[in-house]
Amino acid sequence: MQHNLAGKRAIVGGGSQGIGRAVAEALAAQGAEVLILARSREALASAAAALPTPLGQKHRWISVDNAQPEKLSASVAAELHAWGDAHILVNNTGGPKAGPLLEASPEAFLSAFTNHLIVNQRLAQLVVPGMLRAGYGRIVNVVSTSVKAPLHGLGVSNTVRAAVGNWSKTLATELAPVGITVNNVLPGATSTERLRAIIDGRAAHTKRSAQEIEDEMKAEVPMGRFADPSEIAAAVVFLASPEASYITGINIPVDGGRTPNL
Repeated sequence: MQHNLAGKRAIVGGGSQGIGRAVAEALAAQGAEVLILARSREALASAAAALPTPLGQKHRWISVDNAQPEKLSASVAAELHAWGDAHILVNNTGGPKAGPLLEASPEAFLSAFTNHLIVNQRLAQLVVPGMLRAGYGRIVNVVSTSVKAPLHGLGVSNTVRAAVGNWSKTLATELAPVGITVNNVLPGATSTERLRAIIDGRAAHTKRSAQEIEDEMKAEVPMGRFADPSEIAAAVVFLASPEASYITGINIPVDGGRTPNL
């Protein structure tokens, strides 16, 4: 399905690889001009150069660190001043380190909270005024199916993702009267570097092969496979489009049917 995003400017977190890169590519293919955020300057430059330009868009990138939200905010604010108001914000960043809840340090929770919720809050505060001026606003948070059902071995992530889910619902309610939508896309197991790291970590911890772990994880998915990042991106692009104007405050799992509740 084609979505007309011509003239729209989109900010995409974690845009140098994985789901973030797939989202940036999909938005650009629909005509949006995209600003991607991540840490690695080399990876960002390469990703930005490869983004589609069907309408001659000029894409941008900024090297930022979610662990330093004040610096990130200043960098994005400066870019917006030069670039113009953003119409679409896709909050996306890599998940916290896997592991049992009781083994997690307080610092791990603080780090994850900063990387996810605090950065989301700062970016929303930066872009909403421009969305109001433009009369168009879409905030899409790439979270996790753990918002609906906690995942084994991801204690810190389960905890912080739930906070992001409630932050999003609250913000959606506040912004609904002005026509800005806020929604969450909940990826299931997706073929990314993070998933590979989780599989390898479980294999090392249990002294089993990575292939065994991968097969077990796929067996938990009714569709019997992992998602491709482009499949997550398709949901994000829909929610960012004009066609999704009356959808706000919801979670959309993209998980092959794995989540055990509606």
